[in-house]
Amino acid sequence: MPTINENFLKLEKNYLFINIAKKVNAFTAAHPDADIIRMGIGDVTQPIAKCVVEAMKKGADEMGVKETFKGYEDSGTGYDFLKEAVAGYYKSFGVDIPADDIRINDGAKSDCGNIVDIFGNDNVVLITDPAYPVYVDTNLMSGRTVIYADSNEENSFAAMPDENVKCDLIYLCSPNNPTGSVYTKDQLKVWIDYAKKNNAVIIYDSAYEAFITEENVPRSIFAVEGAKECAIEMCSLSKTAGFTGMRCGYTVIPHELTVKASDGSEVSVSQIWGRREGSKFNGVSYPVQCAAAAVFSEEGMKQTRANIEYYQQNARVIAAALDEIGIKYTGGKNSPYIWLKCPNDMGSWEFFDLLLEKANVVGTPGAGFGKNGEGWFRLTAFGDKDRTVEAMERIKKLLK
Repeated sequence: MPTINENFLKLEKNYLFINIAKKVNAFTAAHPDADIIRMGIGDVTQPIAKCVVEAMKKGADEMGVKETFKGYEDSGTGYDFLKEAVAGYYKSFGVDIPADDIRINDGAKSDCGNIVDIFGNDNVVLITDPAYPVYVDTNLMSGRTVIYADSNEENSFAAMPDENVKCDLIYLCSPNNPTGSVYTKDQLKVWIDYAKKNNAVIIYDSAYEAFITEENVPRSIFAVEGAKECAIEMCSLSKTAGFTGMRCGYTVIPHELTVKASDGSEVSVSQIWGRREGSKFNGVSYPVQCAAAAVFSEEGMKQTRANIEYYQQNARVIAAALDEIGIKYTGGKNSPYIWLKCPNDMGSWEFFDLLLEKANVVGTPGAGFGKNGEGWFRLTAFGDKDRTVEAMERIKKLLK
């Protein structure tokens, strides 16, 4: 008789957003006339840039012609034209990444979860709390020991390393999901020095780098000295260019990054990851990669920037409303997320129910992201402009 991986039994029975959907569906069934505004799931609402869509159409047309048809992509790491476009994007903000260090994927979430395949299950994993659930869940699924660095109100939700704590893998996300907090260059240097001292590897999620507005906040961990010897970076076009329904992103594994095998030999992390991908992943479709390359063109950057600015304006609307009613929050400035403190010492799910029932607005309870999220709440700026304004008017009316 087959057995199951009982590490799955250590997880919450349902994924956070499934629990939210169940609550909203039950409320909708009981109140069919309720006009619900959704500011919970971080999904985009603006259409993909026209030049990107045209590039995808052209790629699809090429698939229907014998001379330009594409089957398997030889390297499995992405077409050179896209990797070179990504490398050029890094250069635009002063970071030199060779195209060969870039691997194209179907979104940052996939690689954030799958990267653990190449590391031993005896590794101790350090994750900042609150955290995007995939970091915690995928390591618990493998039976690893997970420890936490507390991000909280006292440190502006930007946890720093404790020199007395030892670990092997470190997950960092900046701008952070869910808290919207960011790490400065100096703070990231502290993390890098800590990782090198512990012979640890940083898994760095930069999915929201396109929303950064402050100069002292790096767009990439590789903008910081020493990162190439200890870090892997993952980024997604989901939030940069609206690819949530198209699925494409990239992972950077520097050729300088190595770890020691049990026999003392140096092992290339990039080579091991490539071997894993060769067995388990057949790459991203050609039309999608054509579309992704167009994102990094001059016109693509211009058009996608317009969408990002649209969401940034939504964030300013949310922040202004919270300022008006005296609610403390982080995020919004370098991030599409606003992380607010629940009023009157309410719990996260208690506040969720209040907003849903009294204002017909849906957000995300902070408790779903870890113990330090209790008493906090996430709102997303990815919604429609007019609906965002309406939601904040409802919230102000309710909380005033």
